[in-house]
Amino acid sequence: MATDDLMTRALDTLGDDGLPSVEAIHRLTDPAAVSEPMTIAEVADLLDTSPHTLRYYERAGLVDVPRDSQGHRLYDTEAVRRLVFLTRMRLSGMPMRDLQHYVALVDAGPSTEPERLAMLVEHRAFIRRRIRELNLSLTATEYKIATYGGATGPDVA
Repeated sequence: MATDDLMTRALDTLGDDGLPSVEAIHRLTDPAAVSEPMTIAEVADLLDTSPHTLRYYERAGLVDVPRDSQGHRLYDTEAVRRLVFLTRMRLSGMPMRDLQHYVALVDAGPSTEPERLAMLVEHRAFIRRRIRELNLSLTATEYKIATYGGATGPDVA
């Protein structure tokens, strides 16, 4: 299941107000979907990324992946959940150095929660600004579509 499928599943859980809930995020990594360890190819397909990117995240210290007796990576539920979070944060524009710092804080334990919270609050402000910028871009695009006689509005694909 690729990232588009994951996101579609999550977006389908949204209420009528369109605001995501924590439940939508949890469904991205439903334990039933990751009941057995997954190979790097399966995780890459699930997240719509490349095995190279997954190996890069591992080399960067963002995820620890156990290996089988033959040395092949086996992604458990915890690793997949972390990778879902990492890919969402990268998609939202969080720099690698910030992700590395965040993961180091997580690995350091609960005493770092205030700093993690501060990082996420700051990143949320960045995401909200980016959403406003994208909405402005959407408005400009809708205007041009209407200028050319095309249909516009939220119900138009």
